[in-house]
Amino acid sequence: MLINQSVIADIQAIIHDAKDKAIRLVDHERTLMYWQIGQRIFEEEQQGKDRADYGNYLTKFIADQLEPEYGSGFSKRQIELFRQFYRTFPIANTLYSQLGWSQYKVIIRLDSQDKRDFYIAETIKNNWTVRQLERQIHSSLWERLLMSNDKNSVLAVARNEKQPSDAKEIIKDPMYLEFLGLHREASYYEKDLEQAIITHLHDFLLEMGNGFAFVARQKRLHIEGDEFFIDLVFYNRLLQCFVIIEIKTTKFTHQDIGQLQMYVNYYDRYEKKDFENPTIGILLCAEKNNAVVKISLPEDNKTIFASEYKLYLPTEQQLIAEVKKEIDKRDNDQEKL
Repeated sequence: MLINQSVIADIQAIIHDAKDKAIRLVDHERTLMYWQIGQRIFEEEQQGKDRADYGNYLTKFIADQLEPEYGSGFSKRQIELFRQFYRTFPIANTLYSQLGWSQYKVIIRLDSQDKRDFYIAETIKNNWTVRQLERQIHSSLWERLLMSNDKNSVLAVARNEKQPSDAKEIIKDPMYLEFLGLHREASYYEKDLEQAIITHLHDFLLEMGNGFAFVARQKRLHIEGDEFFIDLVFYNRLLQCFVIIEIKTTKFTHQDIGQLQMYVNYYDRYEKKDFENPTIGILLCAEKNNAVVKISLPEDNKTIFASEYKLYLPTEQQLIAEVKKEIDKRDNDQEKL
């Protein structure tokens, strides 16, 4: 007797889906339990607010009572996290079932509500794992996007309240590529960097941001008997356009723009469909002078970008310095207007 084999696949899909839902439901209930514990601790703490050290005494007392029975998940540190969880999210119905406790533990450590809102929205939209969420925070995604955009625009795109209308709303500068495993001190060629990107394509797409899909590597162009090769070609479904990346392991020069512009022009004339937006070109370089970039490009440029790549995540001091530099630059530009 012949049996349609698809029935097995369908049943397996049902089983896996049910298991996933059960895991998410259990994790959400656990998250709500921790929130309720945090609420109860906070309420008790307020009763003893006349004692400066009461909060610390209370969490230690609770941990001493619960940890022997329920394990290390109720240590003093965990009890303090429950309290912090409630204080950060004091309204229960603002909690998201798509986020588990492990993700909330990462988010409650962030220092501003705007930043928390941003990472919550991006985590839900992109289905980030805890590791991916931590990596995006450590790579200062929020701050990098703020360097070229205003806060409200960044939050609106993250929450899907608006589609990005300008490439700079999603293109990062710099791009952090620490996952490639390359070292600053080592010598390597552009083909080595390109190969490392292909090897770690999933992580590279995550770093590039929302809506990117890989199209081609070393795309060959035939132009009147001459051959050219584009390093990497992507497509962005949010911007509805091709995105061409040229790799330079040296400092940006104005000559690099000419080659990239030719590739962009080619795609606009021979590959782009009528319903698609103009092609975007990104020169991914080891170093750049922003003044040279600005002078090399037209004032109304919206399709060619230069972005530095970094082979290591920034320190907090480096990030503060970069943000301060960008704020000072904006202030100076405003004064000139």
